[in-house]
Amino acid sequence: MAIVDVTVYGAGIFGLSVAWSCLQRGASVRVIDPNGVGAGSSGGLVGALAPHVPERWNAKKAFQFDSLIMAEAYWAEVEAASGLTAGYARTGRLQPIADDRLLDLARARSTEASMLWQNKATWQVRATHDFPGWAPESATGYVIYDTLTARMNPRLAGAALAAAICEKGGEVVTDAAPEGLVVWATGWQGLLALSQELSKAVGNGVKGQSALLDFDARDLPQLFTDALHIIPHANGTVAIGSTSEREFDDPTTCDAALEDVIAQVRNACPAIANAPVLERWAGVRPRAKSRAPMLGAYPNRPGHFIANGGFKIGFGMGPKVGEVMADLVLDGKDTIPDDFRVEASL
Repeated sequence: MAIVDVTVYGAGIFGLSVAWSCLQRGASVRVIDPNGVGAGSSGGLVGALAPHVPERWNAKKAFQFDSLIMAEAYWAEVEAASGLTAGYARTGRLQPIADDRLLDLARARSTEASMLWQNKATWQVRATHDFPGWAPESATGYVIYDTLTARMNPRLAGAALAAAICEKGGEVVTDAAPEGLVVWATGWQGLLALSQELSKAVGNGVKGQSALLDFDARDLPQLFTDALHIIPHANGTVAIGSTSEREFDDPTTCDAALEDVIAQVRNACPAIANAPVLERWAGVRPRAKSRAPMLGAYPNRPGHFIANGGFKIGFGMGPKVGEVMADLVLDGKDTIPDDFRVEASL
């Protein structure tokens, strides 16, 4: 077998994205995950690729914007290579506006968005009746409609990315010896292991519970209301979630907290009030101490790197994370924002 240039531990979105970018640069790549593709939080249901608010611009928001703009071509290339769908579409997002002060603020942000988003996407204030039968309940009768937000199906996207890697000559396996440079993209358990190794808390896991409803709204914008996502998927389902639980006993058990989410979403969006629940899911998302992705060299391990801490924005950040990590791992070129560095969580 040929020598592998880069070994990636972890077949979640960060690990697969790094592997894909390295492979496209001509490196030979092997991904190792004993539990298979998307076995952790990357195998969830929701799939919201949503931007930060377009104001007080910084390197973190610019990084995310670049990644969201890259996403359409990125997933199209993955689908072409794999022959599989990722369920990606930039269908936009609606957010209710609660009062007149927030309505004025939303209108002001429209102008700022046109500059910060380089006229590649818009932030609009629209009446709820512009989206009949779908807009969330809004006290003002208005919603924010942005065209930067996209959706994808986490499980389909992970499977497509893994298949694309294999089609291009890479490997995705459950067990093998590491070779070459090593990237650790091992999720929340990797953060706990690193915390133990360094004798300091650098990150942990936050449990999230979500559900999948039987309702076909595939061409409609996703909704974000009461801090909850309502995501119409291409396969005629709607994903809703998630809880954020710092303390938990069982990482994969669904309980009353999810039932509360389902009830809350049904109340906020009458269109899905009676939609049957197809699936309930729970998993743990990796949250670095800095709350931002943790990217860079592994402390005290030459030739080893970390790509972790995707938390709630992993799929949205994936394309750009893969790009900057390939720059660092293969070329020694460091373009990682300061807030994203490993050191920011140490």
